[in-house]
Amino acid sequence: MTRIIILAAGKGTRMDSELPKVLVPLKGRPMIKYLMDSVVASGVDPKPLIVVSPDNKEIISQELADYQLEYLIQDKQLGTGHAVSCATDYLGEGADNVLVLYGDQPFLKCDSIKKFATLKQDALTIMSTLLEDFNDWRQNFYHLGRIIRDAKGNVQKIREFKDANDEEKLVTEINLGFMCFNNDWLLKNLDKLKNDNNQQEYYLTDLVKIAFNEGRVIGSILIESHEALGINSVKDLNVAESLLS
Repeated sequence: MTRIIILAAGKGTRMDSELPKVLVPLKGRPMIKYLMDSVVASGVDPKPLIVVSPDNKEIISQELADYQLEYLIQDKQLGTGHAVSCATDYLGEGADNVLVLYGDQPFLKCDSIKKFATLKQDALTIMSTLLEDFNDWRQNFYHLGRIIRDAKGNVQKIREFKDANDEEKLVTEINLGFMCFNNDWLLKNLDKLKNDNNQQEYYLTDLVKIAFNEGRVIGSILIESHEALGINSVKDLNVAESLLS
């Protein structure tokens, strides 16, 4: 069994909107509904967990009333690792894998979700996209984290853009945030996350380095760049709407 956790606690500040970020309209429809349709069509988890903030739970639950979801509260915005830790009491026994998705990623397809969810996890698998460059609409990816591999091509770590050096910023394999974990491994390692970074947040992506240092096999799958596009700003939203035209 695979459980799905959808992270949706973010505010719409960078979107110039008073709405929660995931409810900002994309072609007249809240962006999270595109993702939810793919989640439902995948059939992976009949009642996904969704992490929201105390301020946005009511409005998000109203907008998503037609979907079967279990709502969890992230009291403080302390990063993606902290957000996932809010769901640990709901995982426990019975879940083999835990798939983490983001409500501001409207183009992810149901087939990709199904493929991701059925992979056998040693510790975790990441989903990435490989760009030819950061020109044109691909500029949207520039400020995302980079997949750092060792000399043998193994995934070594994910470097968030704000913590990356100049050489790392040249890497064109981009982290999308989507991660699928072995549930037992995840529950044993979440409390190892530290917030010693520029944002002082608990990054879920730091679990990649923890797994690498344990000698674990870190899986990775690529998806096409249009499917990988997320929305973090008004500019990103305009690009996304042009791709739906």
